[in-house]
Amino acid sequence: MTRIPRCMSTQHPDNASVPFFASSQVLAGEDEIREAYYAYSHLGCDEQMWDVEGKEIDSFVVKKLLSYFEPYFRTHTLGEEVRLTLRVPNPAVETAEAKVLLETLESIPRSYDAARLFYGRDVAPIFEVILPMTTSTAEVDRIFRYYADFIVGRQHQPVRPGDVTVAEWVGPTAPERIEVIPLFEDVEGMFRAADVVEEYLRDKDVADQRVFLARSDTAMNYGLVAAALANKVALQRLAALSERIGVGIHPILGMGSAPFRGGLRPDTAERVGREYPSVVTFTIQSAFKYDFPPEEVQRAVAHLKSREIGAPTPIDEERVRDLIERYSAAYREQVTALAPAINRAAAFVPRRRARKLHVGLFGYARQMGAVTLPRAISFTCAGYSLGAPPELLGMDALTDEDLRFVREAYPSFDAKVAEALAHADLGSPYFPEPIRRALVRAGYDVEPDAAHLELVRRIREALAAGQDAMVHDLVLQAALARRFLG
Repeated sequence: MTRIPRCMSTQHPDNASVPFFASSQVLAGEDEIREAYYAYSHLGCDEQMWDVEGKEIDSFVVKKLLSYFEPYFRTHTLGEEVRLTLRVPNPAVETAEAKVLLETLESIPRSYDAARLFYGRDVAPIFEVILPMTTSTAEVDRIFRYYADFIVGRQHQPVRPGDVTVAEWVGPTAPERIEVIPLFEDVEGMFRAADVVEEYLRDKDVADQRVFLARSDTAMNYGLVAAALANKVALQRLAALSERIGVGIHPILGMGSAPFRGGLRPDTAERVGREYPSVVTFTIQSAFKYDFPPEEVQRAVAHLKSREIGAPTPIDEERVRDLIERYSAAYREQVTALAPAINRAAAFVPRRRARKLHVGLFGYARQMGAVTLPRAISFTCAGYSLGAPPELLGMDALTDEDLRFVREAYPSFDAKVAEALAHADLGSPYFPEPIRRALVRAGYDVEPDAAHLELVRRIREALAAGQDAMVHDLVLQAALARRFLG
């Protein structure tokens, strides 16, 4: 594998501001082609995730990039100096999108042919795909083998008995293999990530393997503290695996601008880099790119690309397990109570990407049934809009001893709480009383941002009065003040 990218630009729609090159407030189609070029050429990102989940896919992205922006890609080889990585549907979970996976894999050799014509030599512009919601080795291995056996392998078969082979008919198929990056998105996935990767690599001759750890959905389902600690356990176990089997494991950590979703912004990049020393690649999501001045974004990207990679911070896994169970139970109970209000407020979150509408299932113990919530960005934005940032939910379950442990294992925790409190309304009817008491007990005393507080109170008044148009406008104004939607 060539040099591992450090900054993966993604299409997560957490931006409050609309980028200057967009043809509308909702990015789609050609806008996303321009976005990839902008991320490479102006911001300095060395990778673009190309998401084919839940939208009309553009399988000609490579051809368009090379033809639209020829001067740039003549001197910055796609697939070598800058990377394009596909995020594909997981057929085990997204059954309606299952065949999109096959269409996407089929497009990889065609993109290779376009790059070979452009560069006059063999270049693989795409050779990795990301599999979301990974839960087993089989899910990852199926993609690896399907591409090798059913896309590359068929080129040696005759088109009909005694006839030319597929390769002789339409040309050879390349690249000969692709790498599959498992993306783990829940607490159990984090704890099992190293085991799944070890089993997957058992029959592979590789020197390097990238592994993607999510933050948003983990936080949404288990709470901020659980998500951060589970990430740290996964990073510790992946480092141990790398040392044991002699394969370079290169973690990717998915983080958004909201503290709840990771808190990675241009002004926090150095802090985040220190907190996760073994992470090789960080995601640069839309709010990071578009809600800050370009020069700040460029400096932060340059820092993340140049930082030294080290060993993960050691963490007590047994202690984490116990804490997550207690903390997540309290967090989920509070989310269940807030679910109707969150769903209502989420309807007013501005759309920033053309995506099919889909929701995440938020599962609980059987006796509590299940509640349906919006996706993580809308969920987070709704919480902020109601004056109850989700970072603070579940805090009443943390004992004094727990707090000491969390502050030691998760050094930026206090900063995350302070950032959330600055945008909270402790007088909101949606702010749980037990959390107020827990904050006092823990010694947090943060003055709220007065302008944001006023907007949040006006949002609640407009919601109560049924003034939908005003709610839309106020939700956006509050997001602009925070510099992220959710």
